[in-house]
Amino acid sequence: MAAIRITARIIAKGERAFGPGKADLLEHIAAEGSISKAAKAMDMSYSRAWQLVEAMNTAFRKPLVEASTGGRRGGGAVLTKAGEEVLELFRRMEKRLTEEADAFFPEFEKRLR
Repeated sequence: MAAIRITARIIAKGERAFGPGKADLLEHIAAEGSISKAAKAMDMSYSRAWQLVEAMNTAFRKPLVEASTGGRRGGGAVLTKAGEEVLELFRRMEKRLTEEADAFFPEFEKRLR
C-alpha cells in the first residue's frame, strides 16, 4: 500500500455532496435493505446515517434513498434509480482517478517527509 493516497469527493455549492463514506453507506443500504442495518454494519449511529441520507437526498435533484416507515413487518430503505446511478458513476470516477493518480505517487513520495 502506498504511503499516500487520493480521495474523491463531490463538492457542490461549497457542501460535500458525495464521497467515499456516503458511497459506502449507499452500498450497505442496498445490501441490507435498511438504514438501521446499514448503520450497524458500518459501526455508525442510526441518527448519523439518517443525517447522511437526508444530506444526499437534498444535494441531488432526485432522492438517492427511499425509506419506508415501520409497521408489523418493519420499515426499510432502497436505493432509487438515481441512487444506483450516482453510486455507479462515483465508483467509476473513483477507480479512474485512483488509477491515474497512482502514476504520480512515486514523485510525491520523493518530496514528502
